Amino acid sequence: MKVWRFAVTAGHTTQGALRHVLGHLLTPLLMCVGMGLAYLGAFHAPEPHDLRVDIVGSGPQAQVLAQTLQDKGAGALAVHTVPDRDTATAALRDRSSFGAYLPGGPGHTPELLVASATSDTSAMAVEKVFTQAAATHGQPLKVTDVAPLAAGDPTGQGVFFLLVALSIGSYASVAVIGGAGAVLPMRIRALLAAGMSLVVSLVGAAFAGPLFHLVDHGLGGLWALSWLYSAGILLIGVGLHTYLKRWTTLGVMVLFVMLNFTSSGGIYRPELQPGFFGALHSFWNGAGFVEGVRGHVYLDGHDLGRNLLVLTLWLLAGLALTLAAGRTEARRLHQAAPARPTEQEPKRESEQESKQESKQETEEEMEEAVGV
Repeated sequence: MKVWRFAVTAGHTTQGALRHVLGHLLTPLLMCVGMGLAYLGAFHAPEPHDLRVDIVGSGPQAQVLAQTLQDKGAGALAVHTVPDRDTATAALRDRSSFGAYLPGGPGHTPELLVASATSDTSAMAVEKVFTQAAATHGQPLKVTDVAPLAAGDPTGQGVFFLLVALSIGSYASVAVIGGAGAVLPMRIRALLAAGMSLVVSLVGAAFAGPLFHLVDHGLGGLWALSWLYSAGILLIGVGLHTYLKRWTTLGVMVLFVMLNFTSSGGIYRPELQPGFFGALHSFWNGAGFVEGVRGHVYLDGHDLGRNLLVLTLWLLAGLALTLAAGRTEARRLHQAAPARPTEQEPKRESEQESKQESKQETEEEMEEAVGV
């Protein structure tokens, strides 16, 4: 009889544990599907669409060349003519154009102006187009970079990988603060988020400066952008934890990995991506960080104010969400509090169960965050 009872109990426990594991396996499955859709959708086949390029000149030759390239591009290029080199250079530096072609003539080699600091992949796409244009006239193409990258970041993608490091440090901290710190008042968790964002941003500045030399000046501004970016993620994540619980890791991954990395412009700018990611680029926080760093370090602060505004609005959204979460928790605690506890033992057992659930929740969230 005792053996039979043990078998029933063990079978019941196994079934419950299996249901528990299968339920939690849904999270990595959704992560797999989400990452595949986001990354392959954004990066698998980059093609230019309405990529602005300029032909320098105002005569009939420039007009004919511009129209010819426009027709051959079939929507890939948006070809304009500009009167002189200075105008073309200014357009490159303010990111309204990504290449400027000066047609060759007797005694003059065709020249292409690019600004690799705005996007190295866009510069390469433009160079490919005009190398073919110059080859049709049997002439080599001279390429001049009017906004070169730092020596420590020759591909221009170091800022993107810095974004990845900042993001992982921030959203992984959410699992710890939201899980292990669930018993703490919301104001303390918010302070922990602010403190951790400072630490993460300082680590990012160390990566960008003395360790890997991604930038050769403007390190203080890069640190400030890093702090704004990290603080926004941490506060949003801590606030979301009140509502999403164990789904918080998936939620912050959707916001700050799947949609964020793919729309940041760190690998391909919107002109080389599907329209959905190009639309996100205009207001998502990763794009605000990447384009803010580019503008601050390489483009004399161009468009820096707008990108600072984007990051500040995300930070304010995090503060608002954290305040709302604090009020929600206070209301839940008030509703759950017994009017008059009569026995101490059930209260202690309830507290122990609550702590155990919090510990288990924290371990599961950390496994999901670290596993990704």
